Amino acid sequence: MTELKDVKSIGPKSLSLLNKINIHTIEDLVTHYPFRYDVLERNDLSEVEDGGKIIIDGKVESIPILMRFKAGLNKMNFRLVTPSGVVGVSIFNRAFLKSQLTVGTGITVIGKLDKSKNVITASDIKMGVLSNKVRIEPVYHCTSGLTNKNISTFINMALLMHGKEIPDYIPNEYIEKYNFLNKKTALNVIHNPSTSEKLKEVTIRLKYEELFEFMFKINYLKQQNKKEKNGLERVIDRGKIDKFIKSIPFELTGDQVKAVDEIIGDLEASSRMNRLLQGDVGSGKTIVAFIGMLANHYSGYQSALMAPTEILAMQHYLNLKKFLEKEDIRIELLTGSTTKKDKTEIYKGLKDGSIHMVIGTHALIQDEVEYNNLGLVITDEQHRFGVHQRANLQNKGIKPDVLYMSATPIPRTYALTIFGDMDVSTIKERPKGRQKIDTYLKSNAEIKEVLGMMYDELKAGHQVYVIAPLIEESENSDLTNVCELRDKMKLAFGEHYKIDIVHGKMSSGAKDLIMEQFKNNEVQILISTTVVEVGVDVPNATTMVIFDADRFGLSTLHQLRGRVGRGTSKSQCILISDSDAERLKIMETVDDGFEISEEDFKLRGHGDLFGTKQSGDMAFKIASIKSDYKILLQAKKDSKEYLLNKETDNDELKIKLISSITKG
Repeated sequence: MTELKDVKSIGPKSLSLLNKINIHTIEDLVTHYPFRYDVLERNDLSEVEDGGKIIIDGKVESIPILMRFKAGLNKMNFRLVTPSGVVGVSIFNRAFLKSQLTVGTGITVIGKLDKSKNVITASDIKMGVLSNKVRIEPVYHCTSGLTNKNISTFINMALLMHGKEIPDYIPNEYIEKYNFLNKKTALNVIHNPSTSEKLKEVTIRLKYEELFEFMFKINYLKQQNKKEKNGLERVIDRGKIDKFIKSIPFELTGDQVKAVDEIIGDLEASSRMNRLLQGDVGSGKTIVAFIGMLANHYSGYQSALMAPTEILAMQHYLNLKKFLEKEDIRIELLTGSTTKKDKTEIYKGLKDGSIHMVIGTHALIQDEVEYNNLGLVITDEQHRFGVHQRANLQNKGIKPDVLYMSATPIPRTYALTIFGDMDVSTIKERPKGRQKIDTYLKSNAEIKEVLGMMYDELKAGHQVYVIAPLIEESENSDLTNVCELRDKMKLAFGEHYKIDIVHGKMSSGAKDLIMEQFKNNEVQILISTTVVEVGVDVPNATTMVIFDADRFGLSTLHQLRGRVGRGTSKSQCILISDSDAERLKIMETVDDGFEISEEDFKLRGHGDLFGTKQSGDMAFKIASIKSDYKILLQAKKDSKEYLLNKETDNDELKIKLISSITKG
C-alpha cells in the first residue's frame, strides 16, 4: 500500500505528529475514528433566549476590527448578516481568522446571544455555512500541534487518493447477506456523516468488520491448537509435585489445587498448553505458576517468566528463589538493568541449559537471547504486553507450553469470547489468613478526617499510597493531580515523613527506584497515578487513598485497593469523591473482583478492565465488547462458518487473514 508520507498535505512535521498518536499507515489514518460527534443545529435569532446558545450561519458584513490587550489576549468584532437579521459578533483569541473573514464570506458562528446588545460572543467560527439544518461534525483524538481540522483534512485526502486500496476484512458473502456498503463509502460516511441514520448504519458495518477479523483469528488459533499434536514429550512425577506442595508452609486453596492440576495436565498433554490463569488480587496465582515451573523443570525443560516491569520481575525472582531454596535449581534475573557482564553469563547459561529458570522483562525476547530447551513460557499481567511481544517469547522455544496470568478478573461470558483460543483457569478463593480491606467513601469536605486516618497509620509506622488521576494541571480539568497532591501532603506531613511521586511519564528506571525506596520504607507516602495498579508487594503499606475516585472504573479501584492488605496489619482504602456515590458505594460492601468486574461491564464496558485502551488484543478502534456483544456473537458465528468452509480456502481474504496471524 502507498505510504502515509505520500498523502498530499502530510509533510515531515505532520508525519511525526501522526506517528505520535500511533498513526503509521494510511489504514491507521482512515481508521482513526472520531471519538464523538458535535451536532450543530442552526437557530434563528428569534428562537434563542437571552444568554442562550446559538448556532447560526450568515455572511460577514463588515471588515473585522482586531483589538489587542496585555498578556497576549485579543478580541475581534464584526457584523454578520443572517436570514433572521444583522447581529454583531465578538470572538476572543482568534486573530488568525481575520484574513479569512473577508466581507461576503459565508460562515457558521457558535456562541451565546446577548439580546440587549444584539451581539453573539462566539466560542467558535466555522468557515462555510451549514448546507442542511443540522451538521454532524466529527471530533478526533489529537496531540499538541495537530488540530481536529488537520486530521479531518488528512483523512479525507487519503480517502480521495487511496480509498480503493484500503483492505476490507468482510468476505463478499457477508457483505451481500447484511447489505453492507463498500469499505470506502463506509469510511467516507463515518468521517463526513450527513445524517445520524447513515452514521448508525456504517458504524454497525465497521464494528462488525473489526469484530469479524478478531473472531476469525481467535477461531483459527483455537482450531490449530486442537488440530496440532505438537506438545512436548514429557513425563511428570506427580508424587514428587504432591510431596513438594505438602512441604509449603501454608495450605493451597481448592481453586489453587484445581489450577495446578489443570496446568500439569496441559504439560503432560500431546498438544501445546495455551492457558489463561486469572484470579482476583492476592488470590495466589503466582504460587500456582511457580509450581507449574517446578513441574516443567522436573520433566527436564527450562522455564521463562516475563513481567511488565523490572521491579515486578525482581519481586518474582526473589519469591521464586525463596520458594525453591531447597531445590537444586539455577534461577536468574534478566532485565534492562542487568549489567553487560551478567547478561553475557546469563545468555551463555540459557544457551547451554545450565540456567533452569529465568525471570525478566521484555529483555527475555531480545535477539541475543537463545534458549537450550525452553518448555514453559509464562507472561504475567498478559494484557500489558502486545500480541507480538508475547508471540516473540513463545517462538524462542521449539514449541513451549504457554501460560498467561492476569489479576484482572473478567466475567466468564466475556472471557470465553475474548480468550476463545485459550483454556481458562480461575482462582476465586482467598488464601487463609488474608484479611478483608475496609473501604470508606468520603467527600472532599471530609478531607481533615481522611488526613487524620492517614496520620494514625503513619504514626503506627505504616505507609500510605495516594492516587490521583492526572500528572499535571490541565486547563480543561479541575481534577486533582499528582503534583498538587504532593504539595498538599508536604504541608500536612512533610516535616515528619518522606513523600515522593511516581507516574507513567517517568522512565522505568526512575519509577523502579522510587518503588524500591517505598518498599524499603525510605518513602512513607507514595503519590502516584494508576501505575501502581500492578506493582510490588509492600506489606507495610496499610492505607490506599484515591482522589477523584469517580474518574476510575470499579475494576481499577479494586486493583488499586489490592496494593494494600499484603501484610498482617489491618488495612483500609479511602475513596474521595463528591459525585457518583451510588456506583462507588459498591466498593464499600463488595470485595469480590469478579462481582466487581460484572458491575464494571454493566456500567463502563471492557476498556477499563484492561487498564488502558492500548492493551494488547483488546485495542479495538470502534467496537466495544460490552455494548457490541450481539454484533460480536454474530461475527463469531460467521467467522467460524467462513473458516470451516473448504470452498473459501483459496479466497485471497482468508489467505491474508491467516497469514497475518502466522506472521505474529
